[in-house]
Amino acid sequence: MHPTNGMRILTILLAATLLSGCIQKIAIGSMGTIMDNGFEVLNEEQDLALAESAIASDLKLLESVLRSDPENDRFLLLASMGYSSYSLGFVEDDSLKRAAALYLRAKEFGMRILRKHASLRDALSRGPDDLRSALATLSKDDVPAVFWTATGWGSYIAASLTDPEALADLPKVEIMMRFVLEKDPGYFYSGANFFLGTLYGSRPKILGGDPDASRKYFDECLRRTGGKFLMAYVYMARSNAVQTQDRELFDRCLTAVDTTSLDVLPEARLSNAVAKRKAALLRARADELF
Repeated sequence: MHPTNGMRILTILLAATLLSGCIQKIAIGSMGTIMDNGFEVLNEEQDLALAESAIASDLKLLESVLRSDPENDRFLLLASMGYSSYSLGFVEDDSLKRAAALYLRAKEFGMRILRKHASLRDALSRGPDDLRSALATLSKDDVPAVFWTATGWGSYIAASLTDPEALADLPKVEIMMRFVLEKDPGYFYSGANFFLGTLYGSRPKILGGDPDASRKYFDECLRRTGGKFLMAYVYMARSNAVQTQDRELFDRCLTAVDTTSLDVLPEARLSNAVAKRKAALLRARADELF
């Protein structure tokens, strides 16, 4: 082969390789917008069977994209959010063991974002005080990653109550949610208030429960969302009302869910549809719980 021809072929191959890389980057960049829009559309869906199927497919697609771009915070956050939401909505009522595995996956996707912070990398595996100090170096921009990591982690713990090692991490999750509460108390339908209300409402006082604090957190969540985020009513009934054996509060919360239209919060129609299903399951167990 003539040297000039060899150089020409080499140049063409190099250009093709570079072009392929550019196309891949463009495709991955476009995928971010598609996935963002896809999650928004799914959150507006009220058909639970359709949503369940679509979310499962989207999550596997998202993991495939992460194989090509494993450090992409945008995709890691969507994966953490997606696995927690999918498990809460479509798994935990049927299989806590499977839910725990998916919540753990959600936690780990979030951890991949948080471990990029030098201050957090070691603190996450140390004690609560170290974690609190490390979180103090973060800003409001870090709230989504902290919130969804803590949501996956806390939900994993709630689904693994027979595991002492998992329970030992609960103080860290609480510290993370308090960081969210301090930096952005309205984030994701006042999710930190929702989480802390559930945390303090689910346990008896002897194990750290505080029904009064729980009610304050739930009331603040409902105030900030105008009573439109129906999952708060479900978890107030499931945790606080059951723990305090307040049947009147239990019935009032579930009635609020039953009588509220799914269109009251269109951007969270799916969450509210899940809340209605959970409320029905909870009401069916009322005689067992009281």
